[in-house]
Amino acid sequence: MPQTKSVKTIAAKQRRIQKKVAKDDRSGRRAPSSPPRTGARDYPVPPFPKQHQPKPGSEARLDPEPMYDAPFYRGSGKLEGKVALVSGADSGIGRAVAVLFAREGADVAIAYLAEHADARATKAAVESEGRRAILLPGNVASRAYCRRAVAKTVREFGRLDVLVNNAAFQVHTKDFVDLTPEHFEETLKTNLYGYFHLAQAAVPYMKPGSAIVNTGSITGIDGSKNLVDYSMTKGGIHAFTRALAGNLLPRGIRVNAVAPGPVWTPLNPSDKEAADVSKFGADTPMQRPAQPEEIAPAYVFLASPHCSSYITGEILPIIGGY
Repeated sequence: MPQTKSVKTIAAKQRRIQKKVAKDDRSGRRAPSSPPRTGARDYPVPPFPKQHQPKPGSEARLDPEPMYDAPFYRGSGKLEGKVALVSGADSGIGRAVAVLFAREGADVAIAYLAEHADARATKAAVESEGRRAILLPGNVASRAYCRRAVAKTVREFGRLDVLVNNAAFQVHTKDFVDLTPEHFEETLKTNLYGYFHLAQAAVPYMKPGSAIVNTGSITGIDGSKNLVDYSMTKGGIHAFTRALAGNLLPRGIRVNAVAPGPVWTPLNPSDKEAADVSKFGADTPMQRPAQPEEIAPAYVFLASPHCSSYITGEILPIIGGY
């Protein structure tokens, strides 16, 4: 009998909880709908001005201008005396990574396609941190360019400790049957061949304690129906990261990847239609895209042996709360 009484008491308590929840739901109270502030400063939220750019895109022309300088980030020598080669470093994530690497004590080789004004701005930002920088214009899809870029980095700086594979090509295709062989090949050669060629050129110069950090994507995890080719390459980059990590571990070289969600860089405004750019990132729980300075610390973490000496073969998603 006491047991039956206890069960009835519990059932009554559960009904009270149920009624309270139902009453609260009917009251119309909701959590605040404004974008949450999770960082040290306010970040821009959609809608943005409608805008579209021709490839490869210019950071200087973006409105609002991407935030890359991370003024509240304090360096502590995590990459002191090291040399990094960063592809796609003229703008976006690559520029923010170059700046934070410099703030942590590294000299930086800036590999980029043809956006010379943006690249010079990155170089100036690295030098303002008290470190050296060189510019390496060219196409990462070319094996010869990748070998020259690595060789020049070692010639100028005397070593190579960190490779960041970040350069990418992305253009949406709404209907799969419209994806041309030329388009498909450009995506694969930039996003996969480029990573392979740079890594293969760099490894002979890298000593134990060195690191490779690849830029993957949420599309390589979830896929994107309008980015079939791009999603395919990003999934390939994730597999490449894990396979290469196992291959290079005996050399003492760690290999990891960062897989961002939407980030406010020239990549998307030089792809999407102007109206879509205006609401870019609005569908994330953060209700906005990330700014490059919010992604770059993950690259510092994965590049520095002080922070991640026991981490290799990992994919780190930074996707705004999905």
